[in-house]
Amino acid sequence: MVLDIGCGTGVFALLLADRGIEVVGVDPARASVDVARAKPGGDRVRWIHGDASALPPLRVDLVTMTANAAQEIDPGDWQVTLRGAYEALRPGGHLVFETRDPARRAWEGWNRERSHRVTEIPGVGPVESWVEVTEVAGPLVSFRWTYVFGADGQILTSDSTLRFRERQETEADLTAQGFVVREVRDAPDRPGREFVLIARRPEPAPRR
Repeated sequence: MVLDIGCGTGVFALLLADRGIEVVGVDPARASVDVARAKPGGDRVRWIHGDASALPPLRVDLVTMTANAAQEIDPGDWQVTLRGAYEALRPGGHLVFETRDPARRAWEGWNRERSHRVTEIPGVGPVESWVEVTEVAGPLVSFRWTYVFGADGQILTSDSTLRFRERQETEADLTAQGFVVREVRDAPDRPGREFVLIARRPEPAPRR
């Protein structure tokens, strides 16, 4: 069984379910969970609206956080999330997630010039979109997505904040919650830009 924390609209969870894997997807955004549940195959996944602090009793083989979901977790909730992942895992199970390398300063490319797009949406018309950084405060980077709907000129914005954790910080956080960090590798599709961390819940020491 796999627990997908921060499952969003269910892209990864549904890919796993399509392969016959039992999956639980959890996300604090009810709208995202509703979209995931309504997708084809959504009935094959157990969807939970909430976060890792209030999971039902689970015993899973793997916990995942994809699409940089780990960076979206509020700093105050990060340790709680790791603890929830640890408790959901069976001894010997693994936690796998990726996070952007802060040394690459990815946010410097988050501006209108580089991100501006116009997408034609059926029934809606052209929609302009772009992202701009609004604040950089240490490891926290805040940014705003802007959407302009061509049919009526309506403007919508969405604000978010990500935490760019150093590799050493992330490994220390995992160790503090009882994990053993087995490997840190490059993301295969974004080499040099992200860390992929693979951590294990250790099995109990054999009794003597």
